Amino acid sequence: MQENIVWIDFETIERFMIDVFKGLGVPEEDAKICADVLVAADKRGIDSHGINRLKPIYYNRIKAGIQEPVTNFEIVREGPTTAVVDGHNGMGMVISKKSMEIAIKKAKKFGMGMVAVRNSTHYGIAGYYALIAVEEGMIGITGTNARPSIAPTFGVENMLGTNPLTFAMPTDEEFPFFMDCATSVTQRGKIEVYAREDKEIPEGWVIDHTGKARTDSKQILIDLKTGDAALVPLGGIGEETGGHKGYGYATVVEILSAALQGGNFLKMLSGFKDRKESLLILDTFL
Repeated sequence: MQENIVWIDFETIERFMIDVFKGLGVPEEDAKICADVLVAADKRGIDSHGINRLKPIYYNRIKAGIQEPVTNFEIVREGPTTAVVDGHNGMGMVISKKSMEIAIKKAKKFGMGMVAVRNSTHYGIAGYYALIAVEEGMIGITGTNARPSIAPTFGVENMLGTNPLTFAMPTDEEFPFFMDCATSVTQRGKIEVYAREDKEIPEGWVIDHTGKARTDSKQILIDLKTGDAALVPLGGIGEETGGHKGYGYATVVEILSAALQGGNFLKMLSGFKDRKESLLILDTFL
């Protein structure tokens, strides 16, 4: 079947997203940050985290009252090289950009800076913030926990988020060393791309509650919410191909994204309360 592809230039897409965010009550400067993060994903070919996230993630959650369009950025605790920030459920991109800028400022003065964030929300591609540090000639590291979707090794229930752990480092080339990926084989956004294209996902990405591989992308998106399906840790099912390593890294990100700032973790991040969608809190570690 021939695919019908419509190409739209990045400038038009970015202006559109800015207007949408502003229409939702996001201040103009914050709207520009949010749109820049999303278009940066599309420019890098990360279709799972670009403009396709605008409606289901940000628009819907703001309209439903489960995410604040105006970000109340609060530093609740601070030291020479560290800080804890409360984002008060505002725009995750704005919270994370400001947090990385604080970390950079501290690193310029003391050689290292680290900021832990609680009560944040979906912040787009993690690599966006690590690359901000690179622009200042520094190594950038960022990660976040997320709603449960990964089953632990030898388990079938989704307990951990896709929990990206991202690095960016300056080089003597025209481009930095840059690694931005989830600690699962894939993530929800990639499955959404397959579902929109009416395609099945490759075997080995998702399992059901019996441990059997699933490939039906549209139903998987439903079952991930109910717990009838789970993503597989990076490395695959079991230990033979190193699935326990992906599980381990996902757990490290979960700990760093909650323990350092008293944030939420595991099932507390499900995004549902009494079977209704509620505030989805992602605690970010920068």
